Amino acid sequence: MNKKKAPKNNITGTTSSQNKGHFLTPLGDKVLIEITEQKAEQQTSFGMILPESVSKEKSAQGNVIAVGAGKVLENGSILSMNVEVGDRVLFSKYGYDEIEMNHKKYVVISESQILGILR
Repeated sequence: MNKKKAPKNNITGTTSSQNKGHFLTPLGDKVLIEITEQKAEQQTSFGMILPESVSKEKSAQGNVIAVGAGKVLENGSILSMNVEVGDRVLFSKYGYDEIEMNHKKYVVISESQILGILR
């Protein structure tokens, strides 16, 4: 028997008409985050402007683009995710994988590395 499946989107397994244009499906407790760029130049409290080369630091904020199904526990059940697509999050500056697609920067990170949801 050859059953046909509905076309799936690369984000959440939903049909392609619901979420177009994404390129990665996170697995398990992984989250795809689009990095929010910080200002290239920063000004100190006393007026000195620090150029990008001095003030460049990895951003730790971004928007959730896609989430995995959740963490698989030892008993086989799945612990649901606490973040949703569209959340703006603060995440650890270390321990993630960087991806660049279409001139945008993304990170893939475990949900446990997300420090909180920004409101």
